[in-house]
Amino acid sequence: MLKNRIVFTDVKDFEEKYLLENQPENCEFIMYQGCLSEKNGVNIEEIKDTEILSVFSTSRITAGVLNKLPNLKIIAARSTGYNHIDLDYCKEHNIVVVNTPRYGECTVAEFAFALLLNVIRKIDIAYRDLQNGIINIRNYMGGDLYGKTLGIIGTGAIGCHAAQIAAGFGMKIMAYDPFPKEEMKKLSCLRYVNIDELYRESDVISIHAPSTKENHHMVNDGAFNKMKKGVIIINTARGEIVDTEALYRAIKNEIVAGAGLDVLECEDILMQEDKYLMKADCIDEKCLISTLINHKLLELPNVIVTPHVAYDTIEAIHRILKITIDNIKGYLAGNIQNRVI
Repeated sequence: MLKNRIVFTDVKDFEEKYLLENQPENCEFIMYQGCLSEKNGVNIEEIKDTEILSVFSTSRITAGVLNKLPNLKIIAARSTGYNHIDLDYCKEHNIVVVNTPRYGECTVAEFAFALLLNVIRKIDIAYRDLQNGIINIRNYMGGDLYGKTLGIIGTGAIGCHAAQIAAGFGMKIMAYDPFPKEEMKKLSCLRYVNIDELYRESDVISIHAPSTKENHHMVNDGAFNKMKKGVIIINTARGEIVDTEALYRAIKNEIVAGAGLDVLECEDILMQEDKYLMKADCIDEKCLISTLINHKLLELPNVIVTPHVAYDTIEAIHRILKITIDNIKGYLAGNIQNRVI
């Protein structure tokens, strides 16, 4: 029987084991550990004939990449977000794009609260001091979550789960979403508001929105100028939603008391600097500036930065892989599910 060949990139060792154990009989999985982009990673020439491609968000599926894959029929994104894929090109060339929704609503929401608790209780500061033989109790005074107002930007699956966690802490909850969820209105401690009211009234703002052209840099200088002095910012969504320069200014001007960031603008450069330094002339000026500021954020004691790992639990990864395999099986059976375009 002729098998359907599916190319997976960005595959970790333990993911390979799961994929092989759950590979459908009519499929052959071809796996690469490297990411896929115009500049580095998987050799596109090796996969130029593929019709089915599965990528993680660390790949950059630009028009330049897609143009070298003339037979491509479908991209199965192993993520909820898909801003790493050129959707305009895919739409123009009839390439189906599917994603993996609802794999990590509890996973990412829990991580957002891990960041929040760390920032508001200054856990990392106290730990680092203790490692260095320093104990200065006055520097570790934090705040309670109980009674504080949490502003949630985006009430998709993750934002809704974050609201439920916040309710358990006894927080008041405001939410902004262009498409409010009726079921969330039943939470007595939650109310939907416009974005300006959320900025003005929140003690903590947690971002749970996908990255789109419309919300690029929506949290900018104007937004920070509307916020309470002492607000805490948590971002486990996408770095591009927050203007990095504006955030740094807001922290230095003490509008923002602390931040927990699992995502940053141009985070790829920060995480793979040696590789990018060899091709510095390929980095645009905005990303160079963002990378410089990212380094400054790393130096601030009231900022915690993690390398885009909010999704990364064994349970969530297995859910991602299962949904991806189901997406591929659905496509092959003529029943496309979780379609983006």
